Amino acid sequence: MKQVYDVLIIGAGVVGSAVAREMSRYELKIGVLEKNRDVCFEASGRNSAVIHGGFAYDIGTRKAECCVEGCLEFDQLSKELDIPFKRTGKVLVGNTEEDYESLLRTIENGKINGSIGLEMIDEERLHELVPAVVGKFAMFSPLSGIVDPFQYTIALAENAKMNGVDFYFDHEVIGIHRKEDKIHTVRTIHGDFDTRWVVNCAGLGSVEISEMLGIHGYRIGFTRGHYIVLDKKVGPLLPMPVYPVPSTTYMGIHVTPTMDGNVTVGPDADHVEDPSNYGIAQRNIDYLAEDAANLWPHIHKSDYIRNYAGIQPRWLDGEGVVKDFVIEARDEAPNTINLVGMESPALTSAVPIARRAVKLLAEQELLKPNKTFNPNRRGILKFSEQSDEKKAELIQENPDYGEVICRCETVTKAEVLQAVHNPLGVDTMLGIKYRTRAMMGRCQGGYCQMRIAQIIQEELGKEVTDVLYGRNGSNMFTGKVRE
Repeated sequence: MKQVYDVLIIGAGVVGSAVAREMSRYELKIGVLEKNRDVCFEASGRNSAVIHGGFAYDIGTRKAECCVEGCLEFDQLSKELDIPFKRTGKVLVGNTEEDYESLLRTIENGKINGSIGLEMIDEERLHELVPAVVGKFAMFSPLSGIVDPFQYTIALAENAKMNGVDFYFDHEVIGIHRKEDKIHTVRTIHGDFDTRWVVNCAGLGSVEISEMLGIHGYRIGFTRGHYIVLDKKVGPLLPMPVYPVPSTTYMGIHVTPTMDGNVTVGPDADHVEDPSNYGIAQRNIDYLAEDAANLWPHIHKSDYIRNYAGIQPRWLDGEGVVKDFVIEARDEAPNTINLVGMESPALTSAVPIARRAVKLLAEQELLKPNKTFNPNRRGILKFSEQSDEKKAELIQENPDYGEVICRCETVTKAEVLQAVHNPLGVDTMLGIKYRTRAMMGRCQGGYCQMRIAQIIQEELGKEVTDVLYGRNGSNMFTGKVRE
């Protein structure tokens, strides 16, 4: 007899993983279907990694409400999940009288939304906070911060897994059939699943899943933003995110420090039709550098180490206006919860969004608390951040800590092995990269990539030709050169 889930969640990005974790607080049999081979291949891992203060969103919207709620609770959440997070603060920098008036309106908007501590600061105070910035004044948001989006999404999913949630990667959904007994059969490329409830957290594919559920009429616009990653040597020049004065629809090209000391420049905003096209043109990179230099003139090609693009799914009305988060349970699609338009600030808002999804479920189901639920998860200990005494102790206990695999980021064999044997069963090069930062340094894997591929092969008993970089078809090797 086929196993029946209480809830199947479609999509294991940051929102889907947060929904899985929040629902695992209750006695429910939960599964997660993800078309990719890991939890953060799309929007959840391709963004600015900023925890927003909630001041930039329209008053009374779910975006504003969830963003402020998520921002204020992130200290506690980061402790529970053992993820890197820092309240750096953030400045929105202006130069003209028009800029000044716009920032005053932003502060007023933020106060109504519930943002805390917003203030206008003069040029002297601005340069105390960010000495290298160019500007005459700024709005300062002290509670804004930065996070590692990979570690955050992975931690949510791992915590859900340890609380009983089943994850199925490489399981793209291709159809949903509702039976007369209120059971849904969810068809995937690797077989069918039966469930009483379906939760649509498909992100870029949310409209397709909505249609499969019988919810029609949504329109998603895909906005691709491009980024430059700068070497760590410029990191000390940027203690917090620096933004221009935002427009009504776009936060503008900004510069942002990362949790590991790099700087990202971007994004711009190109409208694209294909949500799988992450290509980057040289003109976009040139434009990013030129525009951002008006705020922070320390962007030089010699410091570029990588670029990337992210695509956001924006819910648009008939006039092309960007709308609010959709979090709904509709009568015409019984036993479904539908989430659409999960663009920024979804990273900040993921757990509040998840709680609202649970509330919709609780309105129709009697939910019993899971008495064994554990909100705490421990990540992989970073050898590079330990004291000399602690490093010596670790090496004494486990000699694999004494073998450095990634020189740029000082990632040891012990860390790589922990990542290879991760709780979610992910077995790709990107899976190791996201969990350890190996291959994220100056050489971008030039030294360590082959060694990591060999460890995956040996530890998991794979043929060398079966080792994937990330997606299906991204085989690292096609065979041996000398044969």
